[in-house]
Amino acid sequence: MREKQKLNLFSFTMIVVGLVIGMGIFRTAATSAKDAIEPSVYFTAWLLGGFFALCGALTYAEIGSRYPVTGGYYKIFSYAYHPSIAFAINCIILISNAASLSGVALIGSGYITKLFPQIAWTDIDKALISCGAIIIFYLINLRGLRMSSRAQNILMLIKIGMIVVLILALFFPHQDVVQTASIVTAPVVANMSWIQSLGVSLIAVSFTYGGYQQTINFGNEVDKPAKNIPRGIFIGIALIIGLYLLANLSYYTIVGFDSMKGEREIAYVVINKTFGKSGADLFSFFLFFGVLAYVNALLMSNPRVMYAMSEEGVLPKVFSKQNPSNGVLTVSLTVFAAMCFVILFFAQTFEKILNFTIFLDCFGMVASSATIFVLRKRTKHLDGTGIYKMRFYPAMPLIFMGSYLFVGVSIAIQTPDTALVGLLVLAAFMLIYFVAKKINDKSLTITAGKEE
Repeated sequence: MREKQKLNLFSFTMIVVGLVIGMGIFRTAATSAKDAIEPSVYFTAWLLGGFFALCGALTYAEIGSRYPVTGGYYKIFSYAYHPSIAFAINCIILISNAASLSGVALIGSGYITKLFPQIAWTDIDKALISCGAIIIFYLINLRGLRMSSRAQNILMLIKIGMIVVLILALFFPHQDVVQTASIVTAPVVANMSWIQSLGVSLIAVSFTYGGYQQTINFGNEVDKPAKNIPRGIFIGIALIIGLYLLANLSYYTIVGFDSMKGEREIAYVVINKTFGKSGADLFSFFLFFGVLAYVNALLMSNPRVMYAMSEEGVLPKVFSKQNPSNGVLTVSLTVFAAMCFVILFFAQTFEKILNFTIFLDCFGMVASSATIFVLRKRTKHLDGTGIYKMRFYPAMPLIFMGSYLFVGVSIAIQTPDTALVGLLVLAAFMLIYFVAKKINDKSLTITAGKEE
């Protein structure tokens, strides 16, 4: 049998870049600036965010090498902890993904409304536009249609190209135009300490650097993993940090630090100042297509996680139900899309969704990265067999876990209601697991009694 082709250094590096660079950089810079008491806090947050992403990516890469997983994190959580914890955390990861999709859809709706300045758009209007985009791709996925990988790659190149355009704006003359972005009332941060401000500013930064955790799926797919995995992750994260810092420098230079705090669609302002309204409108048009690609990708991938959990017996069998004609996971797709609508209905604004999704992520990131300590003990026999084994252990995972604990505490202090909801969601899923297990065990006992 022909051996499966392995990923070389370049391919793996591009995967790392593709996993991390999303749509957040076109919105979260303004949110991060709004929560920073001074520029030093702002740029420190973006530098630290990249360093934490590096620590996380290396940790997940070793986890993937030691315990290859398919269908999400459920199996590795179950192996390292307990099935109830696996179920609860995997469910909040799904909810966090739904919140991320909703947040990115709101970013896209904010930019697309810039094409129609004559209309006084409200947050509810933008939430409805976001729902419309999700409904369109929900219906497309119901029919079994999907964007080809080639189309996704093209859209990825467009996103990178748009970041490059933001950077190039630094080298063009800037016109003083009327700021057309929606004004956001900035919270009073003057009483914050430097470290408190950093923690709050890191919330938006963490969202922008997310995605590296998917390196867990490539540990055994890389050629010469002991050498190429750390190199690929380091080069990839370095490229991302460079692009993000330069984009932020463009925002800072062209818009101004204080003015950034009052913007939402901040990239639109940069392009408008540099290339005029026509250029800014064209930029917004392409950015909305990038958002649609992200929406489609999450609507395709997350129902498959629910399918895997159903096959494991931790979700009802109905979640593995497929349309016989096209193989679409109808129930799982519908439930995931419904979660997005519920989040948009209750949150409506990007900031509320951001705090909610990152707080949930704090549980998932800390719990998943901590499995490395269990795996190191249980898979010692794999040492020296060619798998990837990170240097500076246990410093790397401890730094990563500490960063998310810091962000989680910052969210709890800033928005305690959001933190409480997140804790209740986690507790509820653990309760659901034990109730469902008890019902399932009782059903099996009755079945066995009838057979006797």
